[in-house]
Amino acid sequence: MVDIVTAMGWNYVSTLASEGNYGESGVEAFIQISRESGGVCIAQSLKIPREPKPGEFNKIILRLLETSSARAVIMFANEDDIRRVLDAAKRINQTGHFLWVGSDSWGAKIAPVVQQEKVAEGAVTILPKRASVDGFDRYFRSRSLANNRRNVWFAEFWEENFGCKLGSHAKKIGSLKKCTGLEKVGRDSTYEQEGKVQFVIDAVYAMAHALHRMHKELCAGYIGLCPRMSNIDGKELLSHIRAVNFNGSAGTPVIFNENGDAPGRYDIFQYQITNRSTTEYRVIGHWTDQLHLNLDAMRWTRGDPSIPPSVCSVPCKPGERKKIVKGVPCCWHCERCEGYHYQASEFTCELCAYEQRPNENRTGCQPIPIIKLEWHSPWAVVPVFISMLGIIATTFAIVTFVRYNDTPIVRASGRELSYVLLTGIFLCYAITFLMIATPDTAVCSFRRIFLGLGMCFSYSALLTKTNRIHRIFEQGKKSVTAPKFISPASQLVITFSLISLQLLGVFVWFAVDPPHTIVDFGEQRTQDPENARGVLKCDISDLSLICSLGYSILLMVTCTVYAIKTRGVPETFNEAKPIGFTMYTTCIIWLAFIPIFFGTAQSAERMYIQTTTLTISMSLSASVSLGMLYMPKVYIIIFHPEQNVQKRKRSFKAVVTAATMSSKLTQKGSDRPNGEVKTELCESMETNTSSTKTTYVSYSNHAN
Repeated sequence: MVDIVTAMGWNYVSTLASEGNYGESGVEAFIQISRESGGVCIAQSLKIPREPKPGEFNKIILRLLETSSARAVIMFANEDDIRRVLDAAKRINQTGHFLWVGSDSWGAKIAPVVQQEKVAEGAVTILPKRASVDGFDRYFRSRSLANNRRNVWFAEFWEENFGCKLGSHAKKIGSLKKCTGLEKVGRDSTYEQEGKVQFVIDAVYAMAHALHRMHKELCAGYIGLCPRMSNIDGKELLSHIRAVNFNGSAGTPVIFNENGDAPGRYDIFQYQITNRSTTEYRVIGHWTDQLHLNLDAMRWTRGDPSIPPSVCSVPCKPGERKKIVKGVPCCWHCERCEGYHYQASEFTCELCAYEQRPNENRTGCQPIPIIKLEWHSPWAVVPVFISMLGIIATTFAIVTFVRYNDTPIVRASGRELSYVLLTGIFLCYAITFLMIATPDTAVCSFRRIFLGLGMCFSYSALLTKTNRIHRIFEQGKKSVTAPKFISPASQLVITFSLISLQLLGVFVWFAVDPPHTIVDFGEQRTQDPENARGVLKCDISDLSLICSLGYSILLMVTCTVYAIKTRGVPETFNEAKPIGFTMYTTCIIWLAFIPIFFGTAQSAERMYIQTTTLTISMSLSASVSLGMLYMPKVYIIIFHPEQNVQKRKRSFKAVVTAATMSSKLTQKGSDRPNGEVKTELCESMETNTSSTKTTYVSYSNHAN
């Protein structure tokens, strides 16, 4: 019966036993074997009293319904109790709910299921495998009142079997028909051999074989009982009974195990209702040392061939672990493996490796997809578009300056530093392509070199320019002697000295930490593993990035300071004010960049936002420098060539004096009428002009 329950996949069942040795010992054996085999839990174990009170069977059914998931009920009960249990289930309208598994006391009997066919449908019962003994049929059919007087109960059987009475001492009261004694078993009544005849015959022969063997051992060569067998020791006889081995009446071996039990040989039946509403006990298998069950032959309520469940908990889905209910190993709660955990076993979830995530059903791990910034991404399209426009504009400015290299405007701009500055602007635009390109060792190397180099070129040139202007006018306040290192060659030396410091820092960085790529699985390690991605990028931390740009930012801040100091210089003198406006705007751009860059450090879109922010900030910085310093000159060169002519040359002293007077008069402007200020400025300029020597030092030459 345990094997049957296991084969059905039922792991949560109740037991029901009639009070007494048969029922209680049967249930006890079932529970013991189910514990030893494992996999079957007992929900309830109920007992039917010998003398049940009214409503007792209704209470039993209601008790069974308390554990409604335990639909299978294992019954070791007598025939009458089985019938009343089925009747109670029918009254409480539980037809089709319970799955009955009956012992051999139910077997293939009709009496328990009469008028209760629906509620008994699907019941699985067992019966010891038996064979009909033909010799017994012939013997029993030949019995009559005349030749079977030794059996004192035979007369009562005769009256019951033929429905008649025997004389005045008849056992069957009220019968009108008298027995003639000529009735014949099997002819005048129905007859079917009792199923246990085979076992009774085999039991008698087992005893006979044991006694015969014992006689041969104790009374060898002695006819009849010898003195040693006059008082038989029960234990000794039992040992001989257990040792017998012969073919029984059905041709099967009769043997006993160490516990005195004969081999289990059972037929397995199921009570079925066919399509024609006829009922039958159908053989669905047998058990001889092991179970042989034909599941395809089984039918349940309304002919359904699928086996109904009787389980405490349904199996967990893939990706869920079992959390066993304490004390009930067949009952559990299913808990899904959350986050980056996968189902390692039936009862455990484990964390995937750092570079992996759970698969779709969480039964294993799979590599996390690796991504990078793609060229077609909107995060890349916008910076690339801006960079391409900037590169075109910068190239146009460089070509224009080269084409008109000897014109006054180009010469007055400081050709050498202008080309350095335009080179830096070009590099600031070009770095966008390196930042978006697929990272590898070469790309990572170029990123380190050019990331800060473009800005370094630009701001080194601008710093040299603003410093030169500042030194010229500061020197002019003290003397008419030109300051040192304002020639074009000196300016280039200063500029490239500043740039070399940036390159030196980059080469030290190369030596300390050679460039390489990494896959960052933490950047986009989202709560939902489905959205997790590994980011392929260069091994450049945010700190390293800021250090790389830090020197350029220092140059930018210093250049801004000089721009502020030279803000009072007349606008006709060497672009001081355009440089100032350029630096103020650039500082605002980078002040906006820093919070955006570091404020998105925890964002899942960090790679996209930071790369786009950095490239656009560099492009905007370059655009400000290009637009304010060079586009006006290009415009004059192309569209107003009449303004691209040589201006009147003035001496260094005249230039400085004019700038100084302009500064002073600007300070006095708030205290005097406009006309007075203008008159004083004109008078001052006339005085300075009349005292100027005939030899001039061209200011524009210093600029070139």
